[in-house]
Amino acid sequence: MRNIFLFIRRYFNFLFFVVLQVVALSFLFRYNRFHEAAFMGVASEVTGRVSEKYNNVEYYFHLKRTNEALAKENEHLNNLRPENFAPRDTSSRIVTDSIKVDSIEQFRRYRYYPARVVESFVSLQTNYIMIHRGSGQGIKKDMGVISPQGIVGRIVNVSDNFSTAMIVLNRQFKANAKLKKGGERGSIEWDGKDPHYVFLKDIPKSAAVAKGDTVITSELSSIFPPNIMVGTVNDIINDKSSNFYTLKLRTSTNFYSVFYVYVIEDLHREERSQLREETKNNQ
Repeated sequence: MRNIFLFIRRYFNFLFFVVLQVVALSFLFRYNRFHEAAFMGVASEVTGRVSEKYNNVEYYFHLKRTNEALAKENEHLNNLRPENFAPRDTSSRIVTDSIKVDSIEQFRRYRYYPARVVESFVSLQTNYIMIHRGSGQGIKKDMGVISPQGIVGRIVNVSDNFSTAMIVLNRQFKANAKLKKGGERGSIEWDGKDPHYVFLKDIPKSAAVAKGDTVITSELSSIFPPNIMVGTVNDIINDKSSNFYTLKLRTSTNFYSVFYVYVIEDLHREERSQLREETKNNQ
């Protein structure tokens, strides 16, 4: 307490001057509209910038929560994509009046699950990612994996809470894709070299293809729904000994920065696989 009194006594003149300045300025800003407006403008600018800096810091520490919320929202939107549904086949259904009925009813074909990448191996010729989702969350082997930018890969191993996916940048990976403009289909492969490029093979030379054309997944893909982005044509390789082009594609997905992905469940996959095996066994 004694130190406080000594401090006030020592700086009494300065403190008294500050108090008088505050009182004078308060009268000036309160009873003069011009000065009041100027003061409010400066005060708003200062407080606005302080709030902006604070919000930026707060936002940085809430990025994880924000990204997770966005992933959930994207999961919901992805599950509403029209290609996830197919019209119900009712052409041969008989009702009580014996009239065949066509319907616009639809049934779900695909379901999306959000996941976070926890490990990534993109420096080899057999590249993989590991995601923090497993059988306990509904993940199964051979499900497709995509990012917001495009295709990523296919689930190959599953534990209770984790899964590994073979990504497109793997010599063993293959998927069916097509030119968005003309619909010509081919097979996606990687040559094990540049991680920014893959190849679309077996495109007929009758196709009207040009650099910059978009390539998407096709209806024949057993991994992905149709119309998922694959990449854009970077080069057209014309093999004169063949009737087909090989297209060099720049991938739409940057595999070095993939963090949030979506695992896609084909609700008809098991039925199709079973029928395929039965057909092979009968041959």
